Amino acid sequence: MEQKENQLNQRKFCCSICLDLLKDLVTIPCGHSYCMNCIKTFWDKEDQKRIHSCPQCRKTFTRRPNLKKNIMLAELLEDLKKIELQAAPADHRYAGPEDVACDFCTGRKLRAIKSCLVCLASYCEKHLQPHYDSDTFKKHKLVEPSKNLQENICSKHGKVIDIFCRTDQKCICYLCSMDEHKGHDTVSAAAERTERQRELEERRGNIQQRIQDREKDVKEQKEKVVFINRSADKSVEACEKIFIDLIHLIQQKSLDVKKYIKSEQEADIRLHENIQNCLEQEITELNKKDTELKQLLVTEDNIQFLNNYIPETKISIQEPYMRFRNCWDEWFLNDVKAAVSEAESTVEQIVNNKWMEISLKEINSEASSSTPTEGLVDRNELLKYSQELTLDSKTANRYLSVTRKRAVKKDTEQFEDDHERFEYCCQVLSKGSLSRCSYWEVQSSGRFTVAVAYKDIRETGRLWNYILGKNENSWALECCRLMYVFRHNKTLTLISAPYSATIGVFLDHRAGILSFYSVPDTISFFRRTQFGTCKTMTLLHTVQTRFTQPLLAGIQLYETGDSAEFCQFKGQKAP
Repeated sequence: MEQKENQLNQRKFCCSICLDLLKDLVTIPCGHSYCMNCIKTFWDKEDQKRIHSCPQCRKTFTRRPNLKKNIMLAELLEDLKKIELQAAPADHRYAGPEDVACDFCTGRKLRAIKSCLVCLASYCEKHLQPHYDSDTFKKHKLVEPSKNLQENICSKHGKVIDIFCRTDQKCICYLCSMDEHKGHDTVSAAAERTERQRELEERRGNIQQRIQDREKDVKEQKEKVVFINRSADKSVEACEKIFIDLIHLIQQKSLDVKKYIKSEQEADIRLHENIQNCLEQEITELNKKDTELKQLLVTEDNIQFLNNYIPETKISIQEPYMRFRNCWDEWFLNDVKAAVSEAESTVEQIVNNKWMEISLKEINSEASSSTPTEGLVDRNELLKYSQELTLDSKTANRYLSVTRKRAVKKDTEQFEDDHERFEYCCQVLSKGSLSRCSYWEVQSSGRFTVAVAYKDIRETGRLWNYILGKNENSWALECCRLMYVFRHNKTLTLISAPYSATIGVFLDHRAGILSFYSVPDTISFFRRTQFGTCKTMTLLHTVQTRFTQPLLAGIQLYETGDSAEFCQFKGQKAP
């Protein structure tokens, strides 16, 4: 009885067009209510007649009425929906367009809760009950509601399809298995499903594993992106600091050069003024002598002439004047220009080396340095490990003229043989491997590089792989007039220190220590004038690493006419 009352209440709130509960209800002038979309669609069809009517009372309107919402009725409808939802189970709702309807309901159908694969029908809760109560339906297979039950009926025989033909890979009924599929490999649909389900589960497991692998890969890629962003930000900050320091270094060097030139200028002006004073004084004395000689020449008395005769004297300042002029014009200006030009070339190469990590290092030229190798601090201690080295002409570039210890860069090729030489860079290696602990010095007349390298550096193939210092098989110190540049693999360190034409190198192969020193008493205008003469060796750079192969010493030259040689030591060498 209560269910009938609920159905009666629902009919009062149903739209007469869609026969469903009112949605977005609106009221027209005659008083009837409809769903907004329903009445709009109905009137859209009547627009051509230019007369609009009420679907229930057929009252007509000359103009299409404006739709107004019935607030009170809408609130009542919402209350009714809440009561219905609380009072009736969800399974008793009517079937919508997307739902499977009960095949046994008459009138407005309820939503099905199960479908029977034997009966090939769908049932609501009420009509499904016999499948639970009667023994006749106990063996029927119930599944979730399906709209495709008719696909389980053989279109040819009208029988239930429950057999699978493996020969034709097709689902058939039992009459098909006795007719056109006779003699084929057939099994029950359930057995085939079990086997294929096992395959699908295995495939699904593989897919899930692949998903996990891909999710792991995605996570790794995200981490790499984060790492790249973080590294890029740090690199930008580091590069900005490096270039600021580099600019500061260049500016400082520029100020030092200007200061030095001004100092030399003032000294030379004072010297000029002194020479000028001397010349003016000489002119005065000569004029005086000239007057005396003129008076003497007009003396008629021979005795008086001879008594007043003045012997000839020499006053010469021409020689120091010429020596100063040669020093200033030929040596000083050319050396300054060469140093600045060389610095410009070095900085340009450094800036263009995008693949290198650059760092800066400034050496205090006034302080003596110590080396981390057993506390050896002076040259005499290092000389105990001195090793006599000679150049291997078979490794020399064709533009190098090589003797036993000396290499000079020429503008023409010096060799015609087919030895495995360095082709694209003017460098040469030493003969024989370096000792476990060894010290040697290289002296040059221009810009040069001293290095150590593995024996197989020439076998690496590519150009950049066998230039000294630009690979993982060598360590090199480039010596410029305004700075030093240490290179190894993809790292580059700029070292601000006074220029020295002689560089000392100490190697402790077993400890993995390689140190470069500027050797004192080297004749160069920067060391001699600006910084003074160093009494102790200055440590320029130290490398702490692990050497895995025997090492050779190397030399590289840059400009035609430049030379470099291994220094000859006096005294006893360490064994």
